[in-house]
Amino acid sequence: MSATTEYTVTGMTCGHCEMSVREEVSEIAGLTVVDVSAQTGKLVVSAETPVDDAAVIAAVEEAGYQAARA
Repeated sequence: MSATTEYTVTGMTCGHCEMSVREEVSEIAGLTVVDVSAQTGKLVVSAETPVDDAAVIAAVEEAGYQAARA
């Protein structure tokens, strides 16, 4: 059973923003799905084990944006 977690990301405005966030978050080991939308400001990640919120938020910040668990 996979665990899915949703985050709100602020500062994204375009496809390049989405790509930056997706690239950083995808580096987190164990994630099976990384779905990000600049239009809605949502980031949804799934993994086979519980998702480490701190790692996801840090990855989003590394991409230059702010995130919080929705």
